[in-house]
Amino acid sequence: MKKIMLALACTFIFGCQGNSQKKNEVANTAKEAKEQYAVQKTDAEWKAELTAMEYYILRKAGTENPGSSDLLYNKEAGTYVCAACATPLFKSEHKFESGTGWPSFDREIEGNVAYSVDTAYGMTRTEEHCATCGGHLGHVFDDGPAETTGKRHCINGAALDFIPEK
Repeated sequence: MKKIMLALACTFIFGCQGNSQKKNEVANTAKEAKEQYAVQKTDAEWKAELTAMEYYILRKAGTENPGSSDLLYNKEAGTYVCAACATPLFKSEHKFESGTGWPSFDREIEGNVAYSVDTAYGMTRTEEHCATCGGHLGHVFDDGPAETTGKRHCINGAALDFIPEK
């Protein structure tokens, strides 16, 4: 009987403390993320404005299947903008064929892309976000063209819209 009471007491003490701390951490993280972007909308507003794939990628940090983007082989001159808020993110002259199945660029439009650390899937990567609305774009790697920046911005095509040059 003493062992059962001790086990219940430990479960209650440690279980309650852990859950309340996690709720506060999640609330603080969500609040910080919401405050750092100029464009802020509710989840319902994002769902109403974006396609299902755009919402999945931009708001839930999803990834499209490789080779599925209409923008993958686009060779037109122009600017790639955020599909959520139209912030210019990448220029066509910095796009290159990486062979990965996602649109790739060797540099971003400075100041329009924000970065964070992504530790999902047991690895550490640099995640890219639209600096205006916080939408998830993809990741940046150090295996891009050595003759330019050496960077490969591996971007989900569904996170982008393309504006052709006039």
